[in-house]
Amino acid sequence: MERQATQQEETLPILEHIEELRRRLLRSLIALGVGVILSAIFAPQILEWLARPLPGGGLQQLEAIEVTENVGVFMQATLLGGVTLAMPFILYQMWQFVAPGLYPHERRYVYLLLPLATFLFLGGALFTYYVMLPAAIPFLISFADIPVRLRPANYFSFVTSIMFWIGVSFETPLILFFLAKIRLIDYKMLIRGWRVAILLIAVLAAVITPTPDPVNMSLVMLPLILLYGFSILLARIAYRPS
Repeated sequence: MERQATQQEETLPILEHIEELRRRLLRSLIALGVGVILSAIFAPQILEWLARPLPGGGLQQLEAIEVTENVGVFMQATLLGGVTLAMPFILYQMWQFVAPGLYPHERRYVYLLLPLATFLFLGGALFTYYVMLPAAIPFLISFADIPVRLRPANYFSFVTSIMFWIGVSFETPLILFFLAKIRLIDYKMLIRGWRVAILLIAVLAAVITPTPDPVNMSLVMLPLILLYGFSILLARIAYRPS
């Protein structure tokens, strides 16, 4: 009887965690649904904004060649906007689920890093939109003097993909901060390895950059090099001698 009671006591917290997770996921799905509905209302404005980097600017520069292409682009913009609007609430729900299992000092770091992660990602996406795309798109569509028919599906997929991956690359300081925190690296190692870091940044810029010219590669490399310097500062903060 005592053994059975002990098993029941061990099972109960697990069931409570599963129920808590279910509630958090349900709230996140509701937030995502609300975000999608709001994005559907403003989808034309979202698409118009994404089309502004085109020479001449605006949706009139695009030409659909498939019957369902406009519908697909509308749904893509709606889902993208919905995820963007709901993401802060979803991250908050994730945080509320894991926070009880963290120590107070770990919670302080999360309170700092979550807003910083959001800021860095948005900074990378906006950098792509306002700096990189206006330089890259004219080069791409005029390359080799071949006429280009700009399709909505291809254009919006290209733009959102580039904005996403450069936004992710801007998260590098937080990744290095985490590695320094768990003692896999330290700030001295980052200082010594600056040459290797610049080489890796150049390779990453070549992969991300949609154009082969050095100007656009440099536009990507410069902020990443500055972020590497910021990473050294964060790694120094994370470093605590034993």
